[in-house]
Amino acid sequence: MIYQHVCLESFGYALPPEVVTSEELETWLQPLYDRIGLHVGRLELMSGIRERRFWGKGTLPSEGAALAGADALARAGVEPGEVECLIHCSVSRDFVEPATSTAVHRLLGLGGDVLNFDLSNACLGMVSGVLMLANMIELGQITTGLAVCGENARPLVENTVAQLNADLSQTRQTIKDQFASLTIGSGAAAILVRALPYSRSQHRLLGAAHCVDSSNNHLCQGDAQGGMTDNSAPIMATDSHELMIRGVEVAGRMWQKLKATVGWTEKDPTVICTHQVGKAHSALLFSSLGLDPALNFVSYPQLGNCGSASLPVTCALAEEAGALTPGAKLAMLGIGSGINCTGLAVEW
Repeated sequence: MIYQHVCLESFGYALPPEVVTSEELETWLQPLYDRIGLHVGRLELMSGIRERRFWGKGTLPSEGAALAGADALARAGVEPGEVECLIHCSVSRDFVEPATSTAVHRLLGLGGDVLNFDLSNACLGMVSGVLMLANMIELGQITTGLAVCGENARPLVENTVAQLNADLSQTRQTIKDQFASLTIGSGAAAILVRALPYSRSQHRLLGAAHCVDSSNNHLCQGDAQGGMTDNSAPIMATDSHELMIRGVEVAGRMWQKLKATVGWTEKDPTVICTHQVGKAHSALLFSSLGLDPALNFVSYPQLGNCGSASLPVTCALAEEAGALTPGAKLAMLGIGSGINCTGLAVEW
């Protein structure tokens, strides 16, 4: 996929106020740890995640998404009335029906003719939303689109802790498929996408590539209990090690495809932002793709894995930290359960 008329105008984000350290989370698991002989400190040691954030109880995904959307609009100096398409891209949703995008639309005060809908693709939701908007811009259908997400981790983490403590049959071996659920954090993000002639930032989307291995879509699956609100009780089972290995394999194929599409080599990116999983995943990804780990901008130590918000929040933080300067070449690399893998090449 090559793009000639698309800019990633701005990144917006919103972080929840409540900080929960890995050490504190493990104290919630004390009944389990006492039974199977584990010690506090294991979670941070294995993942590199020091803390994550939770929204206050009762916060809806749309509320975080709207905060991030407003932030993206403000950073770009774009009025809500200029948005022509809104896509809500979270794993977390307010409800099954109507689309959560309608709640975000209302909260942002967007216009009465704005095309809006939900798009779900696990942790790749925001990247998929950007591609939909980019395609619409290339087709001349819109000039300005907004992709948003608001991920709510609290229900998954708290329900996982409760079930692990209550199930007396758990062993060190059986808890492994719940480990990934303890690394999840909350966050919200937005990406404003504009047609090149309307762009002030001129952050050009050069191209994208995608690869998939659906034979491994069983490696990370949430149950059928639905979304991420306080009234839900989600559980997710993840074969973390196998998902990491197979996901990086797919990423390797995608990276070769992206390089061929935009004419890059491993030496071209000056900043690399990935979907945030943890230290082992990052090390294997950069080693396998032949990329310089010094170019990796990370947010997982303080935010954990924020689902679809992880990659765009990381990009926003990289910009705030001064890592993204005019002329920089940004590689946005995402792996989502399924297994789907998408990469974007951006010239800042």
